[in-house]
Amino acid sequence: MAQPDSKKIFFENLSGAGKAIAVLTSGGDAQGMNAAVRAVVRMGLYVGAKVYFIHEGYQGMVDGGENIKEATWESVSSMLQVGGTVIGSARCKEFRSHEGRLKAAHNLVRHGITNLCVIGGDGSLTGANLFREEWSGLLSELVEQGLIEADAIQKYSALHIVGMVGSIDNDFCGTDMTIGTDSALHRIIEVVDAIMTTAQSHQRTFVLEVMGRHCGYLALVSALACGADWVLIPEMPPEDGWEEKMCQKLSATRSRGTRLNIIIVAEGAIDRHGKPITSSFVKDLVVKQLGFDTRVTILGHVQRGGTPSAFDRILASRMGVEAVLALLETTANTPACVVSLCGNQSVRLPLMECVEMTQEVQKAMDQKRFEEAVKLRGRSFENNLKTYKLLAHRKPESELPTSNFNVAVLNVGAPAAGMNAAVRSAVRVGISEGHKMFAVNDGFEGLYKGQIKEIKWADVGGWTGQGGSLLGTKRTLPAKHAEKIADQIRQHNINALLVIGGFEAFESLLQLFEARATYEEFCIPMCMLPATISNNVPGTDLSIGADTALNAIVETCDRIKQSASGTKRRVFIIETMGGYCGYLASVGGLAAGADAAYIYEEQFDIRDLQANVEHLTEKMKTSIQRGLVLRNENSNENYTTDFIYQLYSEEGRGVFDCRKNVLGHMQQGGAPSPFDRNFGTKISAKAMQWISKKLVETFRQGRVFANSEDTCCLLGMRRRALVFQPVVQLKEESDFVHRIPREQWWLKLRPLMKILAKYKTSYDVSDSGQLEHVVHNRPKESDASVAM
Repeated sequence: MAQPDSKKIFFENLSGAGKAIAVLTSGGDAQGMNAAVRAVVRMGLYVGAKVYFIHEGYQGMVDGGENIKEATWESVSSMLQVGGTVIGSARCKEFRSHEGRLKAAHNLVRHGITNLCVIGGDGSLTGANLFREEWSGLLSELVEQGLIEADAIQKYSALHIVGMVGSIDNDFCGTDMTIGTDSALHRIIEVVDAIMTTAQSHQRTFVLEVMGRHCGYLALVSALACGADWVLIPEMPPEDGWEEKMCQKLSATRSRGTRLNIIIVAEGAIDRHGKPITSSFVKDLVVKQLGFDTRVTILGHVQRGGTPSAFDRILASRMGVEAVLALLETTANTPACVVSLCGNQSVRLPLMECVEMTQEVQKAMDQKRFEEAVKLRGRSFENNLKTYKLLAHRKPESELPTSNFNVAVLNVGAPAAGMNAAVRSAVRVGISEGHKMFAVNDGFEGLYKGQIKEIKWADVGGWTGQGGSLLGTKRTLPAKHAEKIADQIRQHNINALLVIGGFEAFESLLQLFEARATYEEFCIPMCMLPATISNNVPGTDLSIGADTALNAIVETCDRIKQSASGTKRRVFIIETMGGYCGYLASVGGLAAGADAAYIYEEQFDIRDLQANVEHLTEKMKTSIQRGLVLRNENSNENYTTDFIYQLYSEEGRGVFDCRKNVLGHMQQGGAPSPFDRNFGTKISAKAMQWISKKLVETFRQGRVFANSEDTCCLLGMRRRALVFQPVVQLKEESDFVHRIPREQWWLKLRPLMKILAKYKTSYDVSDSGQLEHVVHNRPKESDASVAM
């Protein structure tokens, strides 16, 4: 069934005619800024506004002249995959003075600009807000000096500001992820993965210094993503005597047979007395105390460089469009806002509330109120820290609770990057909760064959960065083997099941739930974690593995497009995986800058194909050199990849030539992305804590008996929260024939891709962010941070 577009409120009501919008990037650069600039320009032009680039940030605004240029559709072509910011960024002392801001106001008025989209950090955004507050006074001064006409005060009465946070440090309160953070994590993890192989060869210890002068987010999340032995961050300095504890931990790890140690240090790391802890100090300490062969690697500006990740491109594109919508809706009384991300949803927050909260964190750190500083960073940061401590530091046996419960973990369906990180997290959290953990090889096939063995803390060391499924995974469903599975559960006294997988895992849990009436052995707590590259599981917006697959698609599309540079005009037809689910084709298309993406959920016919070819032909004649068309593998049984390739080749004859590429299983392989490692790690830890709670609740008369709907759940991310949902309740939301959910949030992103590819379409803004207020602590479940 095709899913019709939701038609509630459309932005056709919001016209940009007669408005002028300027976009600038300020402060430190971040990967993804270009994607945001592109989205602002194209969305601005789409609604009929004039759009201007301000080159070199505030310096360009003060200097004026050639620094302020009108933007065209073509001027932002081929910039989506470029790191940094192509319109330049500069620190500007002059803008901090009243005279500098007066010059800037004069330059904006000369171009009729009263709408500013600022992409930068808290300093850049604070400067923009001050500029906005002074605006009417600055115009009065310009009239007095005879630089502008008196009627300009009325004509340009208010300056509207919308901010987007571009910062690799993720140090801005109010947003789960800032533009550039995910890409910086990619750079760090690439380096860590490379270092691990050489460290293992020589039995070395590596001390890695990452950016983060005032914020330890990069250090903390990369430590979580690579399973580092120790991490040092400014928000939570180690207790006095940490040197000895760290050396004991490193020594204990080596004694268990591990051949390497990784220590991650944020550049702003300090001890409890405010004294800096440098990477060289840590190295000297390890050499002196333990005599280990130790090396230091300082990553530096490598973290700022390279192409933006798929996540950053999608985030920046969504935020750019949201920023234009926010500017169109502002009135003279609307406070300056930042467009931000909470969970998987766009929100708008008052700019100064976010800035004040960010400054409060620094104040708390300066006053050595470290616990408070961690809390002020937000639930996502706090949750990362708790999860890291839980997984990295093993408690002595004497301190572990004894629950006497046995919990089994298994992977079901096709392999997905991040599954191993989820298994590692489950095993270690389970052991910390006092359970005995069992690993099942080859899914339910292995379960009924008795391929079950106890798995210990050290057995899952180094699993985080491994792709595929180390436990082995099969598509076998349990219904046909229910009796044998029940026997194995009874023989091994399994008290709970954690199933990690895709749509097959969902069907498996439904079958086990329905079999509870026949087999008491299935009356145990069961939890499923969605892990599939297709992202086709009901009850969740995101699945473990989908981000890695998206990055593989985007990286390949970049290379394919680059292969045509310098040649004649060319269109590439790319086939993606996903079964009947068009997530990879649609979201990959948005991240790669595709002209069209054909999917099953949005049915198409020959007229649509013809319209797409004509649209692309027109664009090829006037501007672009390369076109990109994505097709989901099962989008239509008749309009195959070959058919579309032949159609485009024939219809584009004389204007462009065509090439096709089937990406295949490369989308399923490779090391997991930082997002998938952390998403898998965090939701798995949460699932194990839920299992522990349910085991206690359902333990009666010496045994576990769980037969209610709420003891057989899927843990998914819904908008802003991680939610446990009974699988039986998700049955109604599922299309079992095509193995997709009936409602899919990402379909609302498709018009965005079309708008950015210059199509006329409708865009549903009913989900658009409304102005909210920054809260110190969001509701408890809200640590869902779509990102990490």
